[in-house]
This record gives sequence, C-alpha cells and structure tokens, in this order.
Amino acid sequence: MMTGMLRVVLIVVSLTTMAYMMHKIRQAKVQIEAALFWVIFSLVLVVFAIFPPAADACARLLGIYSTPNFLFLSMIFLLMVKIFSMTIHISQLEEKQKELIQKMALDQKESEEMERRLEELAAEQRELCGQEKPEEEKGAAS
Repeated sequence: MMTGMLRVVLIVVSLTTMAYMMHKIRQAKVQIEAALFWVIFSLVLVVFAIFPPAADACARLLGIYSTPNFLFLSMIFLLMVKIFSMTIHISQLEEKQKELIQKMALDQKESEEMERRLEELAAEQRELCGQEKPEEEKGAAS
C-alpha cells in the first residue's frame, strides 16, 4: 500500500520530469527518441500514483511484499536497461569516431604526399625549363 506522501511525491516528480523533457525537446537539446523513454517513465509513475491498486496488483503478481518496493525495484530495473542501451550506443559512437579519425588521418597523409609529389614535379619542370633555355641561347648565339 502506498502512502499519501509517496503518491504526491511520485506525481510531482513525474510531472516535473515530463515538463523538463518537453522543454528540452522544444529547445532541440535532446532528440525525441531519447526523451520518449523519460516521458513514458514519468507517465508510468503518474499512473501508479493516481491508481495505487494497479501498482498493488503488479506487486502482488510478482510476489513483492510492499508496493513501494515494487516501484523502486521496477524503476531500478528500467534505469539499468536504459544505462545498458546507452552504453551500447556510446560504444558504437566511439567506434565510428575511431574510424573517422583514421580515415581523416589517411586522407591527410594522402593529401600531403600529393602536395609533395606536385612540388617534386614542379621542381623537375623548372630544371628542364632551365636546361633547355641555355641550349636555345647557345643555338641563337652561333
């Protein structure tokens, strides 16, 4: 059984979380997909706070002695699942970042090699042009 104070705290915290998420979505600070979890999480808490028999029934079905224990256990479980999914997402982003850094390094090296080769070709061309001029000048002097 939930106390009146727990119900009030659940409702206030849940509505505050929803309002905060909506505010961040409007500011484009968080993606809708990411905020959706938190909005649903808050809605579930509001439903359990407004309709305590639903939370009581879920607690009894799972064999949990008290409703607050059920609420805490279920929320801890959901948060652990969320953290795990975020860990997977971060790992994927780190892998993509590593690949991009490697690609950028290879592109930069290739660019530097092309610049060096162009400088060598320009130097060779200057040498050839410099050697041809004296021969032409010799032919004109004779």
